[in-house]
Amino acid sequence: MSTFTEEQAQLVLSSWNAMKTDAASISLKFFLRIFEIAPSAKEMFSFLRGSDVPLEKNPKLKAHAFTVFNTTCETAVQLYEVGAVKLRETTIKRLAPKHAMAGVKDAHFEVVKYALLDTIKEAVPDIWSEEMKNAWSEAYDQVAVAIKEEMKLLPSS
Repeated sequence: MSTFTEEQAQLVLSSWNAMKTDAASISLKFFLRIFEIAPSAKEMFSFLRGSDVPLEKNPKLKAHAFTVFNTTCETAVQLYEVGAVKLRETTIKRLAPKHAMAGVKDAHFEVVKYALLDTIKEAVPDIWSEEMKNAWSEAYDQVAVAIKEEMKLLPSS
């Protein structure tokens, strides 16, 4: 795993600060982008199965998207200070079994990463750069690795 540099931290922080005021809208766009790339991913969410509510109006999706986007961004921002992904242990312990039960695989993490980068690029076009993309890629990769590592510790079914 690469080291998250101070420069990368500043790029992530500047973009996160620019997005914070519109995080609810941006986070929903993030999940809509995931479902655009991988429509079958909707089936992984119990609250979406059989729902007639349009995705962009679904209150449970909005709440979930906001939580995921904020957690990912806040963790990325803290990465430099802490030197590693330090989601509260309870958060990782809760995320791993949920991801495992939903059938999340490595390919799903890649879809989410692509959607995240695409969403951030769209949200902050004036400051987006290759360096910012690389910073967010590194931050996301470290969050994903932390979740995947915890998933490996779960008993097999």
